[in-house]
Amino acid sequence: MQAANVKTRETVKYKKERVKPGHVILFAVLILLGLLFIAPLFISFMSAFKTNGEILKNPLSFPSSLYTGGFEYLFAKTDFPKAFFNSIFLTVVSECLIILIIPMGAYGIARTKNKLSTAIYTFFLAGMMIPFQAYMVALFRELNTVGIFGTLAGPIVIYIAGATGFGTLLFTSFVSGISREIEEAAQIDGCSSLRTFWQIVFPLLKPCTASMVILNGLGIWNDYLMPSLVLPSNGAKTINVEIFRFAGEMSSRWDIVFSGVVCGIVPILIVFFALQGYFVKGITAGAAKG
Repeated sequence: MQAANVKTRETVKYKKERVKPGHVILFAVLILLGLLFIAPLFISFMSAFKTNGEILKNPLSFPSSLYTGGFEYLFAKTDFPKAFFNSIFLTVVSECLIILIIPMGAYGIARTKNKLSTAIYTFFLAGMMIPFQAYMVALFRELNTVGIFGTLAGPIVIYIAGATGFGTLLFTSFVSGISREIEEAAQIDGCSSLRTFWQIVFPLLKPCTASMVILNGLGIWNDYLMPSLVLPSNGAKTINVEIFRFAGEMSSRWDIVFSGVVCGIVPILIVFFALQGYFVKGITAGAAKG
C-alpha cells in the first residue's frame, strides 16, 4: 500500500513538472489568435440580425430583437438566390468531378512504376510551382477559344485543373501506403482494375477524400477572382461577388451585407463539422506518411 502511494506521488510530481511556463504562454497565445479569428465571425452573425440603424449606431452591441428584414430583402429583391445557386453548383459539380478523376489518376501513378508515370507525376507537381497570374491571360483566351468563357463550365474546368497537382500528391501518398495484397486478392476473384479501385481501394481513402473535399470546397466556395473574371458581368455570379457588389452599391444597408455574409458562411461550416473527423484523420495520416 505504501509503495502504491509513493508511486502515485511520483506520478503526480512527474505530471506537474511537465507543465512548463512556455506551454502556458503558447496556449494563451493560441487562445488569443483563436479569439481574433472568431471575432469577425461573431460580429457578422450578430449584425445579420440587427437593423441597419443599430449597426450604424453601435456595431459591437447585441441586437435588441431578432431582425430578419435583411434576409427577406436579400432573397426577395436581389439576385442573391441565383448567385447562391451558382456557388452551390460550382462547388458540388467541381468537387464531384475532382473526386471522380484525380483519385483514379493518382492510383494509376502509384501502381504503375515506370518512367512515364514518374514523368506525369513530376509534371503535375511542377504545375503547383507556377503562379496563376503567369498563365491567367492565356488560360482565359483558351476558355474563349473552346467556347466556355462566360459560362459555369469555365470555372469548373479551372478548378479541376487547379486541384490536380495537390490532389495527385495527396492521393498518391495514401495509395502507396495500401497493401497490394488486398488488390491482388480482389483480382484473383475476378475484379477488374476499375472495380478493384472503386470497391476496394477507394473506401480506404475516406480520410484523404474528406481532406480533399474540405480544402478544395473552401477554396471554390470562397473564391472571388475566378467567378468575377470568367462569368459575365451582366448577371448574377457567385455569393462572394454579389456580397462585394452589395458592399459597394448598398453601403448604407449593412444589414443586407451581413445577411449575405452569414448565408455564405453557414453552408461551409455545416460541411466542415460533418467531415471534421475524417479531415483530422487525413491530415495526421498524411503527415505520418510524409
